[in-house]
Amino acid sequence: MGNEVAFDEVTTVGGVLTDQHPLDFYTLGLAGCIDRLTVPLRHRGTAVRWDTPHWGIEIPAGCASLLYQSAREALSNAFKYSDASQLNLQLAAVDHGIRLVVSDDGTGFDSKLATCGRHHGYGLRLMSVAVHEAGGTVDICSAPGQGTSVTVTLPLD
Repeated sequence: MGNEVAFDEVTTVGGVLTDQHPLDFYTLGLAGCIDRLTVPLRHRGTAVRWDTPHWGIEIPAGCASLLYQSAREALSNAFKYSDASQLNLQLAAVDHGIRLVVSDDGTGFDSKLATCGRHHGYGLRLMSVAVHEAGGTVDICSAPGQGTSVTVTLPLD
């Protein structure tokens, strides 16, 4: 299997989290699908805390898919690089939109270098492009030794 590690339904290949089952937002909901991606972090001992004050908001499939892909990128980076003991996820309704926040207390990084450098941050840059094309915003806050917070906000109208 090389560098592939299986955790129930989620596999890590080269540190990238890959869900082995098709997304089923109707059965698990967006939060459930994202939560399944946290299994490798939990297995490693990272405590995961959820906050989902978006009560009953209908999230269109395209928006849910983009939030899921963004969460997968942020969680893959946390798995590969952060060495975090605590991971916090929030999925919340905001003015005419939905916001996903993935934050950790890990090693952090120079977020300006990672999003502008030539050798790092391609996943974060691609995520940012996709979110911006959908009319949303991405905010990445991190510094060495300070942990990381990735916030993705998408419009719902």
